[in-house]
Amino acid sequence: MRGKITPPVAGARHAAGVRKAGDGAVPRQRTTAPERHRRPAPRPPAPRSRPGGRGGPVEARVRYWFDTTLAHGTSALVGWLALACLAVVVPLSVLLVWTDRQATGSKIAAVWRSTGQTMRLGGEVGPPLRVALSVLLALVALFYVSTLVSLITAGITDRLIALRRGHSTVLESGHTVILGWSEQMQTVVSELVAAHTGRRPAVVAVLADRDPAEMEEDLRADVGDTGRTRLIIRSGRPTDPTALARVSPATADSVVVLPRDDPAEDAEIVKTLLSLRAVVGEDRELPVVAAVRDDRYLAAARLAGGPGATVLEIDDVTARLLVQCARRPGLSLVHQELLDFAGDEFYTVRDPALTGRTFREAAAACPVSSAVGVVHLAGGLTLGPPAALRLADGDGLVVIARDAGATRPAPVASPYDPTAVAGDVPPKAAGPERLLLLGWNRRARRIVDQLARSAPPGSSLDVVAERRAATVAALRAAGRTAGDGLAVVLRQGDPALRETVAGLDLAAYDGVIVLGPDRRPGQDDPDDRTLVTLLHLRARERETGTRVPVVTEMTDDRNRLIAPVSPGADFVVSGKLIGLLMTQISQNPRLAAVFEELFAPDGNTIRLRPAGEFVRTGHPASFATVAEAASRRGACAIGYRSAARAGEPPRHGVRINPPKAYVRRWDEADEVIVVAPAGPSPAPPAALTPEAQGDTV
Repeated sequence: MRGKITPPVAGARHAAGVRKAGDGAVPRQRTTAPERHRRPAPRPPAPRSRPGGRGGPVEARVRYWFDTTLAHGTSALVGWLALACLAVVVPLSVLLVWTDRQATGSKIAAVWRSTGQTMRLGGEVGPPLRVALSVLLALVALFYVSTLVSLITAGITDRLIALRRGHSTVLESGHTVILGWSEQMQTVVSELVAAHTGRRPAVVAVLADRDPAEMEEDLRADVGDTGRTRLIIRSGRPTDPTALARVSPATADSVVVLPRDDPAEDAEIVKTLLSLRAVVGEDRELPVVAAVRDDRYLAAARLAGGPGATVLEIDDVTARLLVQCARRPGLSLVHQELLDFAGDEFYTVRDPALTGRTFREAAAACPVSSAVGVVHLAGGLTLGPPAALRLADGDGLVVIARDAGATRPAPVASPYDPTAVAGDVPPKAAGPERLLLLGWNRRARRIVDQLARSAPPGSSLDVVAERRAATVAALRAAGRTAGDGLAVVLRQGDPALRETVAGLDLAAYDGVIVLGPDRRPGQDDPDDRTLVTLLHLRARERETGTRVPVVTEMTDDRNRLIAPVSPGADFVVSGKLIGLLMTQISQNPRLAAVFEELFAPDGNTIRLRPAGEFVRTGHPASFATVAEAASRRGACAIGYRSAARAGEPPRHGVRINPPKAYVRRWDEADEVIVVAPAGPSPAPPAALTPEAQGDTV
């Protein structure tokens, strides 16, 4: 017998659907049931559109019909344009005729005349044949004028597109040509603009395989106002002689071939130099400045560039400067001041008044510039020459000055105070040094080689890097090259990790060099790991209370502003450094030999020496006195660094080329910037003849 099913009442159904939870009623959770027992939820009725309403079918059909007619092509567009114009012109013509009280004759003819004149359809009245012929002539004239306007517009548009693509030829002479695009572009263009500030208008032509609009936008954002320097952008491959001819390198004053970002692309530099010789010709010696990253292409690039080309090796220059800054903190600030065009830079001076003078006399006769070398007429350059060297006819001086006009020698030497000159200071023998290298890249082996060439006996270098096969092999090769003069020890660890830096005894090191990984496509910015390493290194200094000189290699100069280091720390931004060097040499090719010797591990280089070696500390003295004291010790004084202002940006106490008459109080912690040979400063001569002493005060 089947049981009778009684439907629940409404109140009971509601009560069964809730349960008590405290003081409130909570809906009871439904139990799962087979899908066939579920009743489908009722669907809301679709909204009915009202006829003629917004978004209704009538409006949709009208739009669809209109779109279909436009799809028929030009004839449909012309027809709709004519109907739209007539819909406006005819009513206005009727209103114009009917409101004209002086109108005579047929008003329909007047409306036609007004409409025809407005639509350029003639507007003739009379027999139908005359009206039809006038309309036909008007349409022919309209077609002719429209076609002519479209042809002129198309020609102008094509010409503008060609100009935007940068395919036209540059008809300039005496301009500077930049070939390629790399991280040095912003530095080179900015320095060229600064070099021509206050001079005659200059032209810089850029050729790169990029979109001209993008190049122009990037340069405008990075460089800003170019003043009297005009930038011309052309698009094309610098390795293609046809594209290279667009920037007219044969009539240029100098050509700058920018390096590629990847060392594997240095072969493109060689091809660019070969294309340049093909366009210019073998018989023309054009000043060319180029740079490569891989030394395997250095010889080929110099052969391809010819006798007038200067080819820089980026890794070698960077390694040299890193080693110099590691041994003498603050040196990177001096190089920055000398290499950019914002302050004082190198010039060559040829003046008949210099003939017959000794180098010491000629240097003392430069009141607002600092002489550092001699350019010989027969060729060649002597940096830091002996004080007794006499200048022959046609020889010139290499000076550091504000501009070329400030290098004229004075008839008499600048006076100095002999009582302020320091006495005999016995040279200090350099003791063994212990340096720390954090990180490893392709320039690290060159750094080890540079350190080994000039390291005092018993020196050591600790390298902290990850133990990889390539790193270990390169480190062993560098250790064999260093020999017994420098002990190289590998300490396994990642410099970007806190525990690695925390295990270092910073007080045991005389200096620290921080390197980032090599830049590789698709990887993070190398400066990211460098900044992390510097952050841990700064924290370690604070924990131990030890401050150690740190020199850091970076790829982007903008990261230098956010680096967690002490004020005035040394940074070597390789891309910017090479850009500054290339610009200086492009404006004065004779300076290539100067920079080659300045960055060399031996020979005459820029050094920072204690002020007490030259003048009596604690007393005022002119810079002419400092220059005289440096000359007695075989050095050329070019500036100083104030210890009291070492923490004041942006110069951090560095001043290049002060006037000879400038007087200041010299403290024991101050340093004099000199161009001097390697090794300790020699003692001055025991006695000087009155003729050799010059003018005194």
